Amino acid sequence: QVRLVESGGGLVQAGASLRLSCAATGRPFYDYTMAWFRQTPGREPEFAAGINRLGNRIYYADSVKGRFTISRDNAANTVYLQMISLKPEDTAIYYCTARTLDYVGQRAVDYTSWGQGAQVTVSS
Repeated sequence: QVRLVESGGGLVQAGASLRLSCAATGRPFYDYTMAWFRQTPGREPEFAAGINRLGNRIYYADSVKGRFTISRDNAANTVYLQMISLKPEDTAIYYCTARTLDYVGQRAVDYTSWGQGAQVTVSS
């Protein structure tokens, strides 16, 4: 199993930027496809971005395309989510997730490992 720890969340104003980081420990990081999901109260987790093992397959939700960038550093066992032009509707808990299949699924059930979450709050 892999253990995931997110960092970098916070409270920002609309239009600002944030970068989330997710550090992985346990099995070799390059064994995992990684994704970021986000969740608001009363709703199911929503796929935001995903990246395969080598980083050559990247997918984004339409709602974040052009504003969010997912990347990974396999040497540092870390995946990132750079977020720019943040909007109040981006407010959510952001979860780092991992799966061993080399395919970016976009359903929460596709991912077996989840971090504890990082709160991102964007004020208007």
